[in-house]
Amino acid sequence: QLQLVESGGGLVQPGGSLRLSCAASGSTIDYYAIGWLRQAPGKEREGVSCISEGGRSTNYADSVKGRFTISRDNAKNTVYLQMNNLKPEDTADYYCAAQDEICTDNGWTYWGQGTQVTVSS
Repeated sequence: QLQLVESGGGLVQPGGSLRLSCAASGSTIDYYAIGWLRQAPGKEREGVSCISEGGRSTNYADSVKGRFTISRDNAKNTVYLQMNNLKPEDTADYYCAAQDEICTDNGWTYWGQGTQVTVSS
């Protein structure tokens, strides 16, 4: 059973940066695609980024392309989301999730508990 724990959220000013971490336990992440999703107050949850098992492919929501970078360190069983040039509209609860091998929109099997990101001056 894979357990996921997010960290790294917080309050940041517009234009600032944060790095979110998704630490896995209970199983290796080697064979899982790992994604980041977010949900802002009053809005539906949306996919932000995903990285396939092995890291061969990544994808990003249009709203974060060029600003966010997803990466994985299988040796540390951890996936990261580097968020630069943050905007107020990035404010949300961010969740990491896992599914088998490749990134699909709705195939998430395991979820973390979320970490809050607030972008405000």
